[in-house]
This record gives sequence, structure tokens and C-alpha cells, in this order.
Amino acid sequence: MAAGEEHYYSKTDVSKSIRWVVGLVIGTIALVLGIILLASSISRSRGDTSQNAAALTDAAVAARIKPVGEVKVDPNQPAADAASAAPAATDQAPAPSAAAEPAQVAAAAPAAAEPAAPAAAADGKATYEQACAVCHGAGIAGAPKFGDKAAWGARVATGKDALHTSALKGKNAMPAKGGNAALSDDAVKAAVDYMVSQVQ
Repeated sequence: MAAGEEHYYSKTDVSKSIRWVVGLVIGTIALVLGIILLASSISRSRGDTSQNAAALTDAAVAARIKPVGEVKVDPNQPAADAASAAPAATDQAPAPSAAAEPAQVAAAAPAAAEPAAPAAAADGKATYEQACAVCHGAGIAGAPKFGDKAAWGARVATGKDALHTSALKGKNAMPAKGGNAALSDDAVKAAVDYMVSQVQ
């Protein structure tokens, strides 16, 4: 540039510079507003700490994860008797209405179970499958595996009375009656006798 020349900016150069500065200011403001909105939405999503604490109490958690329904099984009635009791009840009576059906089946089941009670108490296999197979089938928590003569040898040597007592009262990791307190003593003894019969 020569000594006497004057330098000037054109209008387009000035408008470009102004647009660049304005864009930079607007971008900065948008970024700050975005950060503020994000922080406020995070704090709102966390909510009131007292509400969160109430939602995490043992009672509130238990209420949310409770089972929808329950299955109740009569431990003294083998599966074969239960299956035959229902068809017998329907053969004797005409087709009942939907409301009357549960009452008839409930009334018929005890009548069918009464003569089968001694057989059910002696049916060790059914009791084993219902209460014992979970641990003794796989050898969980040191339980002697079903049919394993080596694992059962020392236990069988103590005698059936000792085995019955262990099964009824619990031993080591095994709970009393295999964790099913509804089982009769005779049913538990029959299950023990069944397991022992498979290793002799």
C-alpha cells in the first residue's frame, strides 16, 4: 500500500463482520440456554428426594414385585389322584355352570383324597419329586445326588431313623422337611425311603 493511499472497508465487508459477530453471540446464548434447560430437566427427573426414598422402602419394592397369583398344591395328594379326581367329578354330575364348578371340584377333591391319604403318605417318589429333587437331583449345597451310591453310603450306614430325623428336622444346608413345612412326617419319611431304595 502506497504512502498516500487510504484504506477503506466496503459495505459488504462490514456487513459480513457484523453478521459473524451476531451469529457468534446468538450461538453462545443458545448454548448457554441449552445447558440451563438440560440441567433443569435432569434435576426435575431426579425429583424430590423424599419421594425417591419412599419408593425405595422395602414395603414399596415388595408391593411392586409381588407375584400376580399363587399356586396351592395339596402335598398329601399325588398328581395321579388329583388328575383322576377331576374327571370323576365331571362324570358323575351334569355340566355345571362356571360359577358352580369350583365348588363342585372343591367338594369332590376331599372325598377322593380321603381314601388315597395312606397311599399318598407312602408315595415317596411323588414327595421326592415335589420337595427333594431340586437339591438332591443336582447335588446342590452338598446334598447327596439321587442314585449316587458313593455319596449315600455313609449316610445309609447311620440307619433310616437317623436319615428320617435329619430330613424332618433339617441338617446343614437342608431345611426341615426340605423347606415344605406342609408335608406330613410320613410323606417325608417315605421320600427318604424312596431315595435310599435307589442306592441299595
